Amino acid sequence: MLATDLARIRAEAPLVHNITNYVVMNTTANALLAVGASPVMAHALDEVEEMVGLARTLVLNIGTLSPEWVEAMVRAGHAARHKGIPVVLDPVGSGATRLRTTTALRLLEEVGPAIVRGNASEIASLAPAAGAAAGRTKGVDSTRDAEETVDAARAVAARHRCVVAVSGPTDVIVGEDRTVRVRNGHPLMVRVTGLGCTATALIGACAAVNPSALEAAAHGLALNGIAGEIAAERAQGPGTLQLYLLDALHRLTEAESTARARIEGL
Repeated sequence: MLATDLARIRAEAPLVHNITNYVVMNTTANALLAVGASPVMAHALDEVEEMVGLARTLVLNIGTLSPEWVEAMVRAGHAARHKGIPVVLDPVGSGATRLRTTTALRLLEEVGPAIVRGNASEIASLAPAAGAAAGRTKGVDSTRDAEETVDAARAVAARHRCVVAVSGPTDVIVGEDRTVRVRNGHPLMVRVTGLGCTATALIGACAAVNPSALEAAAHGLALNGIAGEIAAERAQGPGTLQLYLLDALHRLTEAESTARARIEGL
């Protein structure tokens, strides 16, 4: 249950190691703190493997890439795999440029993440035999709907033996034998940069306390969506939505998470 993951995060404060992008570092770190986890943003080549040794999960986000950051992600991913902790991959903008697409595919092949979360265009770009325009993105925004990409998500999940979460108005999560849908969220959330990345970080927090990758993915997306719904009840626009979303994550009770979660298929 979502409430169980929320309670364990708050009781255990798991360390979530993030190698993420400059745009969202502050937002995702604060979201993890608000929900009760312990974030660390460490990307230096000289420390990533050591930091993974202290963490309960690793979140890789390719939003702002450089050759050194790619290498740091690979090294950290190998260390996480050796330690046996889950890796969550966010292939931001895959399909927009060759660098992003090849990096996401390299991490899929070499690191073997437990969970991949992206928008529909990003996931489509990672599908086996994807055509040149299959996952075309508008910068880092999707040009497709999550429901259009279910087959691509299943292909990625089967090839890489992972759970694939496709964000959209309804989030679709594909596992080995089940497809789950999360219907939480608010339209205003797409006007705030980094809330998709925040969802990935929250999935990382859930994966730190829940051995089921499918459940962790669904619960992280539901947490993000519920917080967005609560924030939208008070927000006057995107700026205050972000402010109130952090408060919502901090104040969310286990009972409220159960009452508000709209998860189908678990």
